[in-house]
Amino acid sequence: MTLAEIEQLINGQLPPAAFKHRAWWSNNPLNNVMTQEWLDAGYKTKRVDMPGRKVVFVLAAKNEASPASSAKSLATTPSPSRPAMPPPGGFLARLCERLAGTVTIPAGVDLAASRGETWVAEQ
Repeated sequence: MTLAEIEQLINGQLPPAAFKHRAWWSNNPLNNVMTQEWLDAGYKTKRVDMPGRKVVFVLAAKNEASPASSAKSLATTPSPSRPAMPPPGGFLARLCERLAGTVTIPAGVDLAASRGETWVAEQ
């Protein structure tokens, strides 16, 4: 993922250290709050490309996962707080699979609600 894609997903900006220091992306659970989030979700950073502003997340082996990751299961079973996953194969499905458990959407937030913007597809 690019750092810009991550900022879109978290709907905010990464701290300046994320752009300047490769160590910010380490898998040390005491490193920062964001590190704990990806570890709890069962992911680890594998490659960090600081000049290219990209990071690769991989699923951690079961014995490497954070203890809290069992509470934030990567299961796709629908629940009141987690809707069913999109059908397999599409970009959205792959993105949801890779990020499952890493983003929490507050109750009552409708991500599909109109924001008054009109988008037109380029041809």
